[in-house]
Amino acid sequence: MKNIFYLLTALFGVATLTARAQNGMQTTPAGAQYQIFTHNTGEKIKLNDIVYFNYIQMTDKDSVLYSSFKTGKPQPAQIRPSQNVADLMDIFPLLTLNDSAMVKVPTDSIFKGHEEARPPFFPKGSKLVFILKIIKVQSLQEAMAERTAAIEKMKSQEATETNTYITANKLSPVTTASGLKYIVTKASALRKPLNGDTVMVNYTGYLLNGQVFDTSIQSNAKAAGVEQPGRPYEPIPVVLGSHGVIPGWEEGLALLNEGAKAKFIIPSKLGYGEQGMGNGAIPPYATLVFDLEVVKVKPGKHAPVAAKPGIKHTLKKKTTVSKKKN
Repeated sequence: MKNIFYLLTALFGVATLTARAQNGMQTTPAGAQYQIFTHNTGEKIKLNDIVYFNYIQMTDKDSVLYSSFKTGKPQPAQIRPSQNVADLMDIFPLLTLNDSAMVKVPTDSIFKGHEEARPPFFPKGSKLVFILKIIKVQSLQEAMAERTAAIEKMKSQEATETNTYITANKLSPVTTASGLKYIVTKASALRKPLNGDTVMVNYTGYLLNGQVFDTSIQSNAKAAGVEQPGRPYEPIPVVLGSHGVIPGWEEGLALLNEGAKAKFIIPSKLGYGEQGMGNGAIPPYATLVFDLEVVKVKPGKHAPVAAKPGIKHTLKKKTTVSKKKN
């Protein structure tokens, strides 16, 4: 218990720990043991509330498995009816803002029915230990309002940063109805691709701050420090119209002739949106810039051209006239 004591002491203070550790452990109906180290007088956490909490997850032998205190990333959770003893949903309604607690979950309950998944550091009869501290509580309505405000702020910042980038680099892009901005840097008189064609593309993609996040060109990858050993650096195939790439590429590639080069400035709504991508390589609401070349267009299967509305296409039937025999 030494390590647990030191962790608790660091989090809650020696005097608080000594005074409140005397309360002992209590047990939920599902079998989790818990001890609340603080007893704040605020409103208890309710069903559907959104909580943010820091926690340490460890074995009952004091081996730390994870600590959000170290990573600096508090865990968000919406309070729901408990689905299993380890989800802590029976514990949160016992707490309020700034409360701290220890929870011991029997691993026999966690691995019941799938013992093959039990790791060696959780033998039968052991417990998974959580030490947690509630740092923020919101109603669902408050959380949604905060999220909406944050989204609007990011959208506004995105537009401002894009305009700053264009001005700073003295660019004059064409803007399509969807919001895609593009500049043809090398024109070509060869044919444009159609849906169903395979377009071979060389590209380098970067954020507005110039940070490269991906490229098909090895020299660019080396220069940017993003080279991936074993990856083949060559033009990538894109089947136009198959929606295998972001909408900004689908639209932009259809505008370019084979052999053309261009710069695409793609707003997040035509890129990776509010989710971003690549473990933070592309943040939420990030405008993306691509320098690319349509190296080759390989003809594919094309959908038949639909008849224009209101125009009837008729085929004249061949008629055979037979002469009557007299």
